[in-house]
Amino acid sequence: MLDTSFTTNTVYEVTQDDAGFSLTLKGIDPPLWKRFPIEDLLLATRPWRDAWLAEDGTGSICGFAAASYEAWNSRLIIWHLYVAPAFRRHGVGRALLDAIHAHASALGARHVWLETSSLNAPGVAAYRSLGFSLTGLDLTLYDGTAAEGEVALFFSRPV
Repeated sequence: MLDTSFTTNTVYEVTQDDAGFSLTLKGIDPPLWKRFPIEDLLLATRPWRDAWLAEDGTGSICGFAAASYEAWNSRLIIWHLYVAPAFRRHGVGRALLDAIHAHASALGARHVWLETSSLNAPGVAAYRSLGFSLTGLDLTLYDGTAAEGEVALFFSRPV
């Protein structure tokens, strides 16, 4: 089974004032460990249609991505993107995103879009290094869920 967890000693703190929002990377001690529930892959609330697997040399899954195309705004939404801890920073995420980007281009998408939590500082760093830009946030998206108190961060990358 694919390990969807991450550990971080930094998180994004979101502050709001009358003029807008700001994100500040802040250190935390002890480090935070979080696992994204693999069960979410099966939920209809994340309506992915296309998927990609990355395998290591032994046939074990080391990465997974799933996405769907929204024709009304020409956007490919990444619903899931996971890389096993042992394979992070080895090009697996980049390879999955390259495949997604090629698929988005073939569909005529204008942007690839994704959402992650303010606690996922390692993911944010990876997305930014792969050409994604912060395009928005939602303070209430996770209310009433196990992630309550976290802030949803939205990123996009042009195709």
